[in-house]
Amino acid sequence: MKNSNPANALVRQGPAKKPFNWIPPILIGLSLAYIILIIYIPAINVFYQAFHKGLEPFIANLSRSDFLNAVRITLLLALITVPINTVFGLCAAWSIARHQFPGRTLLLSIIDLPLSISPVVAGLMIMLLYGRQGWFGGWLQDRGIDIVFAFPGMALATAFVSMPFVVREVIPVLEEAGVDQEEAARTLGASDWQIFWRVTLPNIRWGLMYGVLLTNARAMGEFGAVSVVSGNVANTTQSLPLFVEETYKQYETEAAFSAAVLLALLAAVTLIIKEVLESKTRIKDK
Repeated sequence: MKNSNPANALVRQGPAKKPFNWIPPILIGLSLAYIILIIYIPAINVFYQAFHKGLEPFIANLSRSDFLNAVRITLLLALITVPINTVFGLCAAWSIARHQFPGRTLLLSIIDLPLSISPVVAGLMIMLLYGRQGWFGGWLQDRGIDIVFAFPGMALATAFVSMPFVVREVIPVLEEAGVDQEEAARTLGASDWQIFWRVTLPNIRWGLMYGVLLTNARAMGEFGAVSVVSGNVANTTQSLPLFVEETYKQYETEAAFSAAVLLALLAAVTLIIKEVLESKTRIKDK
């Protein structure tokens, strides 16, 4: 007698094959094509333009006095603004993460302002405050203090655009760590300073380092705000990104691309360190 049980028929036929879904590979292919078009091809072209005549012209371009001064100014900007924004970021992050107070949301929005506002507008804001026709311009000029079209203006602009990164990286880490360990240390007689160094700082060190890294990358690569307030005078108020723009405009393309390679290498080093920090954070979480 023939078995007509539908369940047995399904067992003999096996599971039905699902139709191949073309959407994931298409999306992945489009994403890769976009990244190659927008990032990799321009980056490869910069390196090609810098090295296509050999290593000797590249080294000669990096030995120019105006290039070396641009590097010096860029490093000096980073050395000044990164520690300032690190200290500010720690204080602001601790205040926001550990306390509820009126205006907390407004403070967060103000801290995020440099991420949303155009860097050119940020430079104009500094011009309107400290320029000759600005609110404090006359007072500063009477005392021989130059802010705009001088290094202090560049430092202010760099500090403004790089301000939010430490705050935004440290706040989630502080909130995740909680206050139990800090309260336990306080009940054992530890001072606030000891709690910070022995409890809080070890808990937030990877987030803090990540924020400092992003702050440094933004400080060294900032162009828009600095270009407005610097005056872009070679050997005086010209940072490395401004050097790239000025030499390219003057048709000194080899010098421009050589400096651009250095900026790209700095970005690559930043990316590598970022991945190392993220991997250490993932290992710690596990």
